[in-house]
Amino acid sequence: MQDVEQQPNSTGLARLRKALWVAAGVAVLLGLVVIYDRGHPGSDPASEYASAFGGPFTLTAPDGATVTEKTLAGKPYAIFFGFTRCPDVCPTSLSRMARLRKQLGPDGMKFNIVFVSVDPGHDKPADIGSYVELFGTPIIGLTGTDAQLEQIKKGYGVFSAKVPQPGGDYTIDHTAAIYLMTADGKFSGTIDIHESEATALEKLKRLIA
Repeated sequence: MQDVEQQPNSTGLARLRKALWVAAGVAVLLGLVVIYDRGHPGSDPASEYASAFGGPFTLTAPDGATVTEKTLAGKPYAIFFGFTRCPDVCPTSLSRMARLRKQLGPDGMKFNIVFVSVDPGHDKPADIGSYVELFGTPIIGLTGTDAQLEQIKKGYGVFSAKVPQPGGDYTIDHTAAIYLMTADGKFSGTIDIHESEATALEKLKRLIA
């Protein structure tokens, strides 16, 4: 089941339940793929699984350029969803990806790291550009309109929701998994926040092999 980052002092219990339902739905989807494959001997289970996540999207880079799934094609990538004011999981996950890339040596640049902000109300393209520069490694920062973000979140089975805070501000609960995608846009797996460094590194090695 996917991890959902729930921010401190959050009162979004209903949103957390929704996130768990989303994760459960993803699990059911993958289960149906397996059942379908068993009933159709000519089908390719690996191919069906690889197509379960991802798909078309249109977002905006820090320099204002339009980025789509075709822009990223040709090179594997690790994609993570969050927001720049995230107090814990987002900076920890991006720092971890930068560290893992460094551990891979020259092979570390064989994949892209992509960060998608799900907070368009606060995170403008330029803000995201400044944010990803903090991690000391090339990271593609992206955001978009509400409709554009809903499209890519649906494609990846990502949950996010605003959680009101005292004083009129808000934080965001969101899926915390890092999605690994192949050079041709197929889903390869995830890196979980609870996994060991060694396990995460092996997944990246398989991704770029």
